[in-house]
Amino acid sequence: MAPDLAVILPRVLIVSRRTVRKNKFVDFVGEYHLDLIVGYGAAPVIVPRVSGVHMLLDSFEPIHGVLLCEGEDIDPSLYDAELSHFSQQELDEIRKLHAGDTAIDREKDSIELRLAKLCLERNIPYLGICRGSQVLNVACGGTLYQDIEKELSKQTDSGRENRVVQMNYENYDGHRHVVRVVENTPLYEWFKESLDSGKMEISVNSYHHQGVKRLAQRFVPMAFAPDGLVEGFYDRDAYNPEEGKFIMGLQFHPERMRSEESDGFDYPGCAAAYKEFVKAVRAYEKKLNGSRNVAMALKFDREAEKRRRSILRSFSVAKNIYTAGSDTISAQESELEAGAEFLEANTALSVQQENRLKQVGATVRNASAYINRLKMNEERQKAARAVMGKMSIKQLSDLVSFYHEMGQLSSQVLEMKLKVLMNEVVHV
Repeated sequence: MAPDLAVILPRVLIVSRRTVRKNKFVDFVGEYHLDLIVGYGAAPVIVPRVSGVHMLLDSFEPIHGVLLCEGEDIDPSLYDAELSHFSQQELDEIRKLHAGDTAIDREKDSIELRLAKLCLERNIPYLGICRGSQVLNVACGGTLYQDIEKELSKQTDSGRENRVVQMNYENYDGHRHVVRVVENTPLYEWFKESLDSGKMEISVNSYHHQGVKRLAQRFVPMAFAPDGLVEGFYDRDAYNPEEGKFIMGLQFHPERMRSEESDGFDYPGCAAAYKEFVKAVRAYEKKLNGSRNVAMALKFDREAEKRRRSILRSFSVAKNIYTAGSDTISAQESELEAGAEFLEANTALSVQQENRLKQVGATVRNASAYINRLKMNEERQKAARAVMGKMSIKQLSDLVSFYHEMGQLSSQVLEMKLKVLMNEVVHV
């Protein structure tokens, strides 16, 4: 008997973090995240951090929510074109101090940025914890501090009394620092029973050396550290859990704010982010199922298949041009564009994937540049024909003779150089 679709739990995608243990790659997700998602009535679906997954995200449909959490530093080139904030000595110091976090994982960046943008496009509920909040900010055009201690301390004149220790390698779960909660935000509603009316502060767990530098314009801050760092933000226009709307980033870890003795939360509001997030996920699933119809699904399938065929056709055309030296490029430019867009959009291809693409004809990494070169060559050919059209028969004959003679000379010189090269190889 087919399962009753009404009782299938909504799906929350969570991207794993990859590490090396006993000389082997291990993917993992923190248990607290999974426990809370399941406890509030959703099914966590782990997206493994393996090469090529960012191109297979359609296979994880339906997606009712996305939770992004652990991971290394985001590639700075994704949010900062200059990358000149630090000297080489400072960069070496940062890498030495934060060796476990500074190794860039471009595949994970590709997977998570695609998911974040998908959520923003479709209004899929999104909760970003720590790195996940940074991914959300970058996806919307915001920037990050590459290292809070070095960058933020240079910008602030507030003195050492406002310095914040954002991470403690010796006390991973137990470390706390104060944040000030902003009124009339979801975070305020969750923690208002625990807030001092005067200071509006709570103590949170954090474990990071990067953070929001410029908050994307669409977001509203929900909390600040004493040094001014944004510790939480949300999209006010995309927040209504009852209606399936939830776009939020928290730099701190509410799931880790627990007592060592009882495993109970520091504050009653700690689990609220997950509770409200799953509420939005469940509402989004109902809304999605209510509005979906067979015609729309078939249309999506046809468009996806059309796109796939277009890309493969583009690679085939590219291969023919290379192998046969086709002169009909003007009629094939539009067919090459799909392959060009595909190659430029995927910067995390593995060596094996690159080789496979070359086998099917994608022999140029930057295909749009190749198209531009072909256009330039075509323009040069037109200009040359126009000039030669005005030349006399004798002039054209002399030109042909000249290039024929130059070709013979080039062949002779090339043959001599190859002989010299072969003699050098023999004597090595």
